[in-house]
Amino acid sequence: MDIVRLLLAIILPPVGVFLQVGLGLHFWLNILLTLCGYIPGIIHAVWVIMRK
Repeated sequence: MDIVRLLLAIILPPVGVFLQVGLGLHFWLNILLTLCGYIPGIIHAVWVIMRK
């Protein structure tokens, strides 16, 4: 399942984070980072998924 989340984190970072943690702080932070720049959103999403 982590492979699917990682692929979603690369394609749509907030979706990957949502599947990992739900509608928490990390989800909203990831949306903000993705809006600021696609790469920071990907980095944060991968970090959240690999951390758990």
